[in-house]
Amino acid sequence: MALTKHGIIEKVYNELGFPQNQSVEIVESLLEIMKSTLGSGDDLLVSGFGKFCVRDKHERKGRNPATGEDAILPARRVVMFKWSGKSLMRSSIISHVLLLFLYRLKTAREVITKVIYSVTFR
Repeated sequence: MALTKHGIIEKVYNELGFPQNQSVEIVESLLEIMKSTLGSGDDLLVSGFGKFCVRDKHERKGRNPATGEDAILPARRVVMFKWSGKSLMRSSIISHVLLLFLYRLKTAREVITKVIYSVTFR
């Protein structure tokens, strides 16, 4: 079963003893800080976990898989993640928060890609 944002809030509430509403604020604030940091183009380093890096991708040639038609894909920025050398198997709240953030980035990237393809190839 996937860990959700609600699950992380519950862990903050149960394991750290913060009140429920404060647990929500903590998780929301952390995710917002991470999004704004990466959105401004800065890297995000979490010692013992890994590093999120913003990279620029150049314009490139692509193909519409449905029609086989060639197209030029626009330049874009992507977030790359590199695991640290430390063991990630231990359970910690920050690990769960960052994994949820990675999942959201992946999902957002897929949605944006679908929108770009639908606009580009229509």
